[in-house]
Amino acid sequence: MAQKTNRLKTLVNSFTELIDKEQAEEIILQQGSALLKDLIVTDDWLPDEYAQPHRKFYQQYLLYADPDSRFSIVSFVWGPGQVTPIHNHTVWGLVGVLRGAEYAQAYENNQGQYLAVGEPIKMVAGDVEAVSPTVGDLHKVRNAYAEEVSISIHIYGANIGKVERSVFLEDGTEKSFISGYSNSIPPDLENL
Repeated sequence: MAQKTNRLKTLVNSFTELIDKEQAEEIILQQGSALLKDLIVTDDWLPDEYAQPHRKFYQQYLLYADPDSRFSIVSFVWGPGQVTPIHNHTVWGLVGVLRGAEYAQAYENNQGQYLAVGEPIKMVAGDVEAVSPTVGDLHKVRNAYAEEVSISIHIYGANIGKVERSVFLEDGTEKSFISGYSNSIPPDLENL
């Protein structure tokens, strides 16, 4: 049982060590991807209260925020058929699918209009992808299933719920937002 309950705590400790010693985004994304993959390879650790869908809106639950805002870990819970608008992150991020599947569609700004780039990428449980202003930061994400819940775990290079970001309409309209979180208090890692 201890192995199950310590998975998130192990990730937090390992990621803290990585951030303490490394500042280069490329290395953080590479080594961080391996750490996130180690977490999501087993689906027995996420407390139920951070896996609850909402019937209308995808949920963003804070699992951990570094005290110095160097990174945060979030569970995204996608209800059936839920989708984001086109949006950015402004910081590096890692996305790993824990349950179900999701589609990520990349976008680019082409003379003031936001156009899809390539085909959507289907991510299934165990897959990890990176986002950032340097590797691609505009996308739209949707649950791959019309009748099932999907869950992905995200790690961002800031306390993402406090970062001012933007959503974009295909006609070029941009709107700033700060996402916040669906929960007000993250889990107590010591008592998981």
